[in-house]
This record gives sequence, C-alpha cells and structure tokens, in this order.
Amino acid sequence: MKIAAYLVLSYIVGAIPFAYIIAKLFKGIDIRKYGSGNPGATNVYRVSKSLGLLALLCDALKGFVPVFLALRINLFSDWFVIAVILAVILGHMFTIFLNFKGGKGVATGCGAFLAINPLAIITCLLVFAVVLSITKYVSLSSICAAIVLPISLLFFGCSNEILIFSVIIAAIVIIRHSANIKRLFNGTENKI
Repeated sequence: MKIAAYLVLSYIVGAIPFAYIIAKLFKGIDIRKYGSGNPGATNVYRVSKSLGLLALLCDALKGFVPVFLALRINLFSDWFVIAVILAVILGHMFTIFLNFKGGKGVATGCGAFLAINPLAIITCLLVFAVVLSITKYVSLSSICAAIVLPISLLFFGCSNEILIFSVIIAAIVIIRHSANIKRLFNGTENKI
C-alpha cells in the first residue's frame, strides 16, 4: 500500500506543470499558445529567459526529489527507484492537470537520474551544452544528451536494471522529439 501511494504521489509531483504555471503566473499567458505550443521549460525560455530557467529548475527538482527520497526509503531497491522515475517522467509527459499533454521529459528525467548518478548527468549536461552552443537547437541537444545517458551511466557505474531502464527512457525522450527530428531534417526547427 505504501509503495502504491508513493508511486501515485510521484506521478502527481511529476505532473505539476511548472512551465504552464510560471508562464501564467508571471506573464499571464497560456504557454501552449506560444512558440512550439509545448508546455515545457524550453518554450517558456522563448518567452522569457529567466522564467524559462526557473521552469527548467522546477522541472528538474520534481524529478530529483521523489527519486532522492526513494533511494533513502529503499523499499525494493532498484525496482522501486525505477518505478518512481517512470512515475515522475510519465507525470510530466502526460500531466493530469493539462489533459494528459505535457512536456518532453528531459529536465524531469535529468533531475531523476541526477539523484542516482550525478557524474553521469554532468556528462549529459556537458554534451547538451556543447551541442546547443554549436547548433542552437535545444531539441538536438536533448536528443544527444539522451543518447549519452546510458553510456555515461555505464561508464560511471550503476546497476544493470538502472542501465537498461536508462536505455528505455532515452528511447522515450527521442520518440517524444519525433516532430522535432522531422523539422530538423526539413530545416524548419526553431533555434533557441
């Protein structure tokens, strides 16, 4: 019962649409009607750099905190942690508060895996920053960071279960960027 309650709570925390809330609170706008229409931190950044960074931080924290606490609770070791990561990321991607239409899960996933292996996430963030500085495409930078996640976890060490799960999460993030990938190939993707 406690496990189910924690997973539901993790989903609800992940489902908090910080990008939507921050844009509404500080700019009085529905972020889904601006830029890419995505209720995520990158789209808020297009409206306001400082608010975009705030949304990014909040999205990362909502991934970090439930996983960090799950690691301390350690009810069923890696399987419990994996379930919590999945709950917060799915909460972000399919938020109950916005008719199950949320962000792409990059910042929330980053926060979740930061709780597990900070060095692996620092590596992913470095890859993200380098690709972004060269291309100015957040989507391409996110995809590259997602690809590097399992590689960096393998290098810096984690359980086989977490490693396999990171491959699945990386694939989900890439699939969530399928429209961006098409726009990248067509030359119509928005730069930051």
